[in-house]
Amino acid sequence: MTGFSDASLRERAARVVPGGMYGHLNAALHGDAYPQFFVRGEGARQWDADGREYVDLMCSWGPMIVGHRNPRVEAAAAAQQADGDCLNGPGPVMVELAELLVDLIPSADWAMFSKNGTDATTQALMVARAATGRDKVLVAHGAYHGADPWCTPGLSGTTPNQRADTVEFAYNDLASAEAAAAEAGEVAAILVTPFKHDSFEDQELADAGFARGVRALADRLGAALVIDDVRAGWRLDLRGSWERFGVRPDLTAWSKAMANGFPIAAVTGADALRGPAQTLYSTGSFWFSATAMAAAKATIEILRETDGPALMERAGTRLREGLAAQAASHGFTVNQTGPVQIPWLSFEGDDTLDKGMRWAAACLSEGVYLHPWHNWFLSTAHTDEEIDRALLGTDAAFAKLRAAFGAD
Repeated sequence: MTGFSDASLRERAARVVPGGMYGHLNAALHGDAYPQFFVRGEGARQWDADGREYVDLMCSWGPMIVGHRNPRVEAAAAAQQADGDCLNGPGPVMVELAELLVDLIPSADWAMFSKNGTDATTQALMVARAATGRDKVLVAHGAYHGADPWCTPGLSGTTPNQRADTVEFAYNDLASAEAAAAEAGEVAAILVTPFKHDSFEDQELADAGFARGVRALADRLGAALVIDDVRAGWRLDLRGSWERFGVRPDLTAWSKAMANGFPIAAVTGADALRGPAQTLYSTGSFWFSATAMAAAKATIEILRETDGPALMERAGTRLREGLAAQAASHGFTVNQTGPVQIPWLSFEGDDTLDKGMRWAAACLSEGVYLHPWHNWFLSTAHTDEEIDRALLGTDAAFAKLRAAFGAD
């Protein structure tokens, strides 16, 4: 790791990349302490371009779920790559992966593949519109569903017409969803995340009554219920994140952790929507690359064999309990929200995120990579030892924060 540094790479990137970096991985959005460039990952750890090591509590913003460079996933991908990746048609592994998804996910009778979460959410809405002949889609206010013009949180480069068919409701508020449906008129789909994970806000678990209510509302409207499981999928329940409520969607969008960092996404759907899905012209030159499909198959098999969600729940509970004890001992009132596998911590009354930014920066200096305004992610590689190593760093960070701010 000689010949470059984070600073030199930023300087070079500024000359050849607009802004030097863009999108959600732009370190300029996170605070001055955050490195921009990384060179290696192993298990639950990452190393930045300056050689600093971190316990990775972001899991590369979600994709890593069974450990960086997991040997079984890497072997499956390498074996497929040796035979061929981007060919004149998909490899047999596409069929095997689709069969695995249909076998695993109760709401899935078929699967279609693409490359990232935005592909999947957009493709799901296309299926819903093809099935219903309608335009309008109900979405929760502030929810993130990707970066296409219809859903990107930034409006630069978009037109009002590209947003005209989305009607918003308040998450966990069934009356609001019903009012949005009445306003929209002809509704093609209700698109909803398994829990509220909007950036800069405490996370909010879905209420069972809300989940069942939007299912009933979609049925009453003749609309498709679409679960955006891109962020939560594979961490909460391998069968689908609302399976615990007894709520099965018509369509589900998957990506993020599906292949442990290899680029792939999927839409799974009910048999009634197979015909409409078949009518789409939705494709990409790299959508059927076999290597990522082999990695996905290996990743999902590992998660099923090891009960991956339970392992991540154990790790998340250990982390949450440790952070709660540390915050109390240093005199801070904190909120820990969301599922323990997809956690976030905020400081009570910290509306400007000043404390959160300072604490996150202190965590970085102590070798723990987490985030001040975006939810974190855990993986099956976060063993007790890794969680305890992270807690050593977060404890030191709380001490630094108390020295700067005093206790609450």
